[in-house]
Amino acid sequence: MSDIPTLIRFVLSIYQLKRVCRDRGSGLLVQRAGKLPLEGIRVVEFSHMVMGPSTGTILGDLGADVVKVEPVGGDHTRRLLGSGSGYFPMFNRNKRSICLDLKSAEGLAVAIRLVNGADVVVENFRPGALEKLGLGPDAFRTSNPGLVYCSTKGFLTGPYEHRSALDEVAQMMGGLAYMTGPTGRPLRAGASVIDIAGGMFGAIGILAALLARTHDGEGAMVRASLFETTAFMVGQHMAQMAVTGQAARPMPERISAWAIYDVFETADPAELLFVGVVSDGQWQNFIKAFDLGPIGNDPRLATNNERVQARDVIVPVVRRIMAASSRADLLVRLEAAGVAFAPIARPEDLFDDPHLNANGGLLDLTLNDGRPIRLPALPLEINGAIPGVRHDLPHPGGDSEAVLRDFGFTDAEVAGLLQSRTIMANATASASRTPEHKRAS
Repeated sequence: MSDIPTLIRFVLSIYQLKRVCRDRGSGLLVQRAGKLPLEGIRVVEFSHMVMGPSTGTILGDLGADVVKVEPVGGDHTRRLLGSGSGYFPMFNRNKRSICLDLKSAEGLAVAIRLVNGADVVVENFRPGALEKLGLGPDAFRTSNPGLVYCSTKGFLTGPYEHRSALDEVAQMMGGLAYMTGPTGRPLRAGASVIDIAGGMFGAIGILAALLARTHDGEGAMVRASLFETTAFMVGQHMAQMAVTGQAARPMPERISAWAIYDVFETADPAELLFVGVVSDGQWQNFIKAFDLGPIGNDPRLATNNERVQARDVIVPVVRRIMAASSRADLLVRLEAAGVAFAPIARPEDLFDDPHLNANGGLLDLTLNDGRPIRLPALPLEINGAIPGVRHDLPHPGGDSEAVLRDFGFTDAEVAGLLQSRTIMANATASASRTPEHKRAS
């Protein structure tokens, strides 16, 4: 009977396991019990485009009640064309919308009450814009001393802090565009990586400030920026210069640290494949899986650095082998060999990716025009579940009345604001998902 405590712990562990249910038939991962980490946290978001909305999306996915304050008629990001048409759908789930005219006294008064009832503010407008309206952090130090106020800008404090900036500006002046394109042809990365990473740093700062607030009750001013985010990302190249005295070369012209670390054509030249053999153990697995001829057993190629020196001999052999087989066959052999590999995919290929479809990494959303859409979830699991959708993409002002009532406005006040057109009526209410239907992506 001395094993009873162990048995109890085992039973409890099984019980906890049953609280997370994986439906393998539909590929959904449903979190059956427990609160999301930020449940009960109120966020008021004054933002547009990508950086600020990224911060809000992270907080919303983690359970915060995020209220997006939009101008009358809606955030202009909703109406962008071309490459901008994906910004709003991707970065505005799990938010409620209220439309306010911040240039009117009535609209500004509503915004002030919202901020005074919030735990967090997120904003990414041009430097000084909200301060001029009386919505800067200093305006709430007395009325809401526990407020965590996050500004996501182009630059942190310093000589550049008053400049406007964009993701592309930061990539260009931060060295990332230089590293991405060939010499003389700086190239922006193929996604808004700095906007999104900057938004992530904003969320990290907010979470740290909220944790600190549990100890001292004090709010905080958090700033995140595009330029400093870029500097952080190219820091490895700065470190290379500091350590070796040799400047990093642009990625298309770099000298790889490994002999096999490249993109290869397969039997179908349109089906490209990346292969990376990054350890001596992986090299042994690779030469067992593929017949490299004499070089496979050459003792002079036993170590990585020796193979790098012989790259001009090894790579042509590997290219011939890859070109002789289908990509499907190569994928099976490479996975069995335990080396790093990847089929070269396009973003639209991810809709059909078996891994994302099996683990719920794509969230079901609905565009404002009623069309269904599937988009990537937050790339993390908490207790075995990927945070899902609690609130579909909001319609402009679709939650105005509910938001105001939740923030303590009376029915008479709400009616007056509707009559004065200070807020937009709920012509089409945004879709909330009840907890029992909540998907964990």
